[in-house]
Formats: sequence, C-alpha cells, structure tokens
Amino acid sequence: MAVLDAGQAAVTGARFRLPSALRIALLQIALLVALLAAWELAIRFGLIAIYLYGQPSGIIAKGAKLIGSGELLRDAALTAWEAIAGFLIGTVLGSAAGLSLWLVPTGAAVLRPYLIALNGLPKIALAPLIIVWFGIGLSSKIAIAAIITFIVAVITALQGAKEVDADLVKLLRSLGASRIKTWRTVIVPGAMPWIVAAFRLNVGFALIGAVVGEYIASKEGLGYMIYYAGVLYDLNAVWVGIATLMVVALLMYGAIDLIERRLLS
Repeated sequence: MAVLDAGQAAVTGARFRLPSALRIALLQIALLVALLAAWELAIRFGLIAIYLYGQPSGIIAKGAKLIGSGELLRDAALTAWEAIAGFLIGTVLGSAAGLSLWLVPTGAAVLRPYLIALNGLPKIALAPLIIVWFGIGLSSKIAIAAIITFIVAVITALQGAKEVDADLVKLLRSLGASRIKTWRTVIVPGAMPWIVAAFRLNVGFALIGAVVGEYIASKEGLGYMIYYAGVLYDLNAVWVGIATLMVVALLMYGAIDLIERRLLS
C-alpha cells in the first residue's frame, strides 16, 4: 500500500512539474523582483542614498510617464533603428569581406596588421571623426555602429574561414575543385558558426555605437536621454533609459537566435 501511495505521489509530482523553460523563466522573474524589492527596501530604510542610486518605485513611475508621453517609445525606436541598420550593414559587409579574403591569401596577409590594429583600437575613439565626416544626423549614428561592427565581422569571418578543416580543403582541391567552388561549398558553410558568433558580439557593439553617437551629437534617442538625465541628476530617468536599452538588446539577441537556427540547421 505504501509503495502504491509513493508511486501515485511520484506520478502526481511528475504530472504537475513545470516545463523546464517555464520554470527557468519564473526563476528569472523572481530574481529580478527580489533584487528590486531589496533595492526599494534599502532606500526606504535609509541604507543607501536615493540621490546616488535612484529608487525602483520612482523608476517605474518615471517610465510610465515617459511611455505615456510617447517620448520613451520614440527614443527607443530611433536608437533601435540606428543600431539595427548599422548592425546589418557592418556585419553583413564585414562577414562577406572576411570570407572573401580567404580567396586572396596575399591580400589577407597584407591587411592582417591593419585589422589587428583596428581591432585593438577602442572603436569608440573613431566616433568624433565619423561625426565630422557624416554630420550630426541619423547617418552618423548608423555609420558609427556599422564601422564598429564591420571590423569585428571581418576579423571573425576570416578567422572562421581559416579554421575550416584543411584536410577537407586539400581533398576537394585534389579532386579538381576550383578555389571558388571550394570556398562556396566548404569554406562558407564551415565558417558559419564563427559568423553567427560575430552576429552575437555585434549586437552589443551596434548599440554602443548608436548610443555613443547620441551622446556626442544628438538631441534624441536613448543615448541622449540617458546623457541629459545624468546632467540633470535625474537618476530614475537614467535607469529607465538603461532598462529600455536592455530590452532592445534582448529583442535583437532573440532575432539572432532565429537566424542562428536557420543558418546552422
């Protein structure tokens, strides 16, 4: 009887067990709520200074106000557009250029030190120059994001092409395959995991490029909103801008996940 009861209990527990993905999502939400609650309580009990950290209840109220006025959605849409456009231009062209350099080993060798130098350079240092070249409009923010992501994509795609199994390349060449055919049938598919990795890296770089451009020369967008709120010491508005950037980044990463499934399936 005890065995039957234990078996029924196990079946019941299994029947009502939450799916793994849902359980993880609930734990993630619970962690966020716990952190916000601890933050709020620390402010209310005077453990930390509100003027240094802001307050969750004030952040929520400020966010609701900015959403109601349409300002937050307008700024978020602009920054997202700048980041996405720069990301697509830089990552697609950079990946194509990196893969193409495999076809020209001498060219790759000549460009290697320059690519290494550009990759080591804090890419944000290029932002003032790009704004001088492209002006203070939308194009300069897209250009900053595009140039930053282009450099990363070129280097990653070229390295991915070099990491493809050399024995497989030699085999195809010995069977009479041209360099172009080898590139098309082996190198490009073999480098796809590296290209997807560049896509993931470049989500953050594209957002950084767009936001830095807005910091330097803009009167709209999330970057300008965060900068201006900081000047006014409105930390609640700063946190709203940061949280919105996180949401934009999560949406972009979600899109990359879909692309990854398509490319690597």
